Amino acid sequence: MSRRRKDPLRPLGDDERVELGRLSRSTTAPAVHVARAAMLLAVADGSDYRSAARAAGRRSGDAVSHLVARFNAEGLDALEPRHGGGRVPTYTDADRQRILREAARTPAPEGDGTATWSLALLRRVLRAAPDGLPAVSTFTIWRALREAGYTFQKARTRCPTGRAVRRRKAGVATVTDPDSAPKKS
Repeated sequence: MSRRRKDPLRPLGDDERVELGRLSRSTTAPAVHVARAAMLLAVADGSDYRSAARAAGRRSGDAVSHLVARFNAEGLDALEPRHGGGRVPTYTDADRQRILREAARTPAPEGDGTATWSLALLRRVLRAAPDGLPAVSTFTIWRALREAGYTFQKARTRCPTGRAVRRRKAGVATVTDPDSAPKKS
């Protein structure tokens, strides 16, 4: 005989039951969402916590108990996993936004010493700024840019092509490439 449940599952609303049913049958949703939805549906249908865990391919009835308590408090948001342990993230969303703002700014060759950003130059500027990040690393900058959708391509298509300034005996000459338009497409 099982113990009395401290926090039994509250009655599910129609929309919650439909969403949990959809998630429990999904083949494209994350596996943790599918398993949690299946466990909640099993408990809602009258199974005990241990049987609900077994039906979803899990072992611990205590985990189902914690999930039910969280579902009662948060609703469908309880299906989303929380931070799973390990180090607490050092940089907040505001810090990541600061990195993105600096990367979006066009560098001034006089002040920044470059016309295009590199990770090392971004690190130097962010560390030196009064509202910057004094211990930021190039990996942290790269990861923040990568999460925001920035990519670094070998082709350097972000640079203007087709014109170059060359030094000649007679002075500086601007050379244009007549094939630059076909190369870009």
